[in-house]
Amino acid sequence: MGKKEKREAEQSDVSIGNGGSETHEKHPKKKRKNKDKVKEPENDVVSLSAEIPTITVAIPGSIIDNAQSLELATRLAGQVARACTIFRIDEIVVFDNKSSSEDATTEIMDNDSGENESGAAFLMRILSYLETPQYLRKNLFPRHNSLRFVGLLPPLDAPHHLRKHEWGSYREGITREKQDRGSVGTAVDVGLTKNVMIDEVIEPGTRVTVEMGTNRSLDAGPRKIVPSSRPREDGMYWGYKVRYAPNISSVFNKCPYKGGYDHRIGTSEHGLVITSSELSLPSFRHLLIAFGGLAGLEECVEEDDNLKGKKVRDMFDSYLNTCPNQGSRTIRTEEAIFISLQYFQEPISRVSKRYQ
Repeated sequence: MGKKEKREAEQSDVSIGNGGSETHEKHPKKKRKNKDKVKEPENDVVSLSAEIPTITVAIPGSIIDNAQSLELATRLAGQVARACTIFRIDEIVVFDNKSSSEDATTEIMDNDSGENESGAAFLMRILSYLETPQYLRKNLFPRHNSLRFVGLLPPLDAPHHLRKHEWGSYREGITREKQDRGSVGTAVDVGLTKNVMIDEVIEPGTRVTVEMGTNRSLDAGPRKIVPSSRPREDGMYWGYKVRYAPNISSVFNKCPYKGGYDHRIGTSEHGLVITSSELSLPSFRHLLIAFGGLAGLEECVEEDDNLKGKKVRDMFDSYLNTCPNQGSRTIRTEEAIFISLQYFQEPISRVSKRYQ
């Protein structure tokens, strides 16, 4: 039995550790009168301040297929999530090695059973689950085979993962049903002792970012929904977004930021060797750092039909070896992420100071 088959066999037993049966993930839309027009929340769109540089990490979903069991695959995904949170990554792109560039995000994430789930879908599910504050997970993530071992993972403990007794300028929440027909507003569960009200009508089961202000009374006037980028504009780290790309060319072509990634870095043992202190990055708005799988980024580029005739070095502005003189023949991708993000800390910090 292969490694992937072993993972799939273990998924046949569903655990109850990842939330109850109540979920709003597929909540049917209700018909409303015109005066109660449902408003789309602002933070569903990636909208980050142009004045603050962003950092994106691209990872192949195939790294999951090398795990020998579901538990080890879960722990691997947890390592990736921890690394990206520690180093304040804004976006994680999980890419496949498919020839088609069709966006199949919805399809791969709608696999309710977890059977035959691809490595990319598995990795995205775990990353998204861990990024979500604990008090929202029960409603946003239904029971799923792939989430059997998430309880074993250390929490990310990100700034937006607030405890019930903690007060913050912003909190993540999930919208509930309207209070009554005569009211114009929506109740939002933000993980406190009672829900808070907002003066907008938003579809129930939607994740939103709420500006809490300084008034700690939960009965105070309606709170305000803000884009998920607002806390970041105030200098706070507010977690990462997760995006799917069917192949490595889609990582670049489907970039959600206006103007795309203005500096692309590829990491490889065949890359240029330069110390972190000597590396000088240009000023950037949106930095991309890409990692390869078992056979490196070279194989990812070779298997992409959209990049026929192109070499891997043609795809990146910098192609670097962040861990020269390695003692092991191989460095696993989850290890390379920690090593590389630490390597880039000083060069990125120097760029960030130019915007201060």
